[in-house]
Amino acid sequence: MPHNVFLHSALVQSRKIDPRQKGQVQEALNYYSIESSVALLVSFMINLFVTAVFAKGFYGTEQANSIGLVNAGQYLQEKYGGGIFPILYIWGIGLLAAGQSSTITGTYAGQFIMGGFLNLRLKKWLRSLITRSFAIVPTVVVALMFKKSESSLDILNEWLNVLQSMQIPFALIPLLTLASKEHIMGLFRIGPFLERLAWTVAILVIVINGYLLLDFFASEVKGLLLGFLVCSCTVAYISFIAYLVSHGVSFSYTQPGLELSNRLANSSSA
Repeated sequence: MPHNVFLHSALVQSRKIDPRQKGQVQEALNYYSIESSVALLVSFMINLFVTAVFAKGFYGTEQANSIGLVNAGQYLQEKYGGGIFPILYIWGIGLLAAGQSSTITGTYAGQFIMGGFLNLRLKKWLRSLITRSFAIVPTVVVALMFKKSESSLDILNEWLNVLQSMQIPFALIPLLTLASKEHIMGLFRIGPFLERLAWTVAILVIVINGYLLLDFFASEVKGLLLGFLVCSCTVAYISFIAYLVSHGVSFSYTQPGLELSNRLANSSSA
């Protein structure tokens, strides 16, 4: 999810360290890397298990096209339930936990992003109230609008996944660009090997998501006019991604030679 990229970047600032001490910064980066890696690994394994269970039980069956978030638990109960395994309730608890996790991370990410863009100089509780409201109020409004039927909620979920897939390049490309520039990160820039590996993984993720987007729109878009509109938006989307990549290659900070530690020290004393 693209908003988690912003959230993980913002969480780095939550550690109280002396930015002028290289050892403290490196130690914080090490712990942060472990923290993020464990969280992402657990999330990946959960998604892998859920996908594997549904693929094993329903791939190629007549029920596959009718399974959604609302009735998935019932299908699991009929397929694997019985005895001492309350599959329906396990699925319900998991769905509730996933919803809470997604809401919390999305709200925090929105708070950090809005706070950074607006550069708010307010009391912490008031700043959190304003920025979190910007993040969560539209979500509540959309949820209330689409609660009329079960099918509309599934459609909403599909389009939300599509929108998140479309936003991934706009989070990954700037992040990798900034993290690989020595005149921005100073001693803490990522190394050549990690940079190549990160760009390779990012390109692979973008290509896979691009294929899924094309497959989704090919099955959903009907009509010549709508098809032309989608094609035009696709060309503009790809062009903007190409612009981000080309701009990232030639990106130059306006104050070259300014190391990360000095900039952090100045910002903390401001």
